[in-house]
Amino acid sequence: MASGSSLSFSGSRSRSIPSSPPPVKCFHDEIAPLRTVKFHGPTLGKRFYGCPYWPRTCGYFKWADEVDEVKELQFMLFEKDTAISELQYEKECLEESVKKVKENNSKLEDDVNELALENAVKFESMESVKADKKLVFAMLLSWIFLLLCC
Repeated sequence: MASGSSLSFSGSRSRSIPSSPPPVKCFHDEIAPLRTVKFHGPTLGKRFYGCPYWPRTCGYFKWADEVDEVKELQFMLFEKDTAISELQYEKECLEESVKKVKENNSKLEDDVNELALENAVKFESMESVKADKKLVFAMLLSWIFLLLCC
């Protein structure tokens, strides 16, 4: 029996898993009824799917146990496809998140470089002001020295 475990995560666009497999259809694309062999012989009591238009049939015939195995495999395949779709969607979401983080990182790097440039300009300005203050102080001392000497 197929044991189904459905992945779930927020933002998932998962398809709903049907509670029962789809009905068996004949070549007329009509639902094939489940019948039981009533003739005496080795298959007496065995169940089968056949065309609903019997005896004017399209020739569709499947033993019920064969159909059940096929349905189970189809259901398992559906579950796997659903899980793959969910993982692909999650991958797309993660790739989009990575793209946004890279864009944000690039913007932050630009901001840091801009701030570094602004700080360098401010530092040069402060050094220039400091040099100007030293020059003014040196001139003031020289004037005082000149006044004292004369």
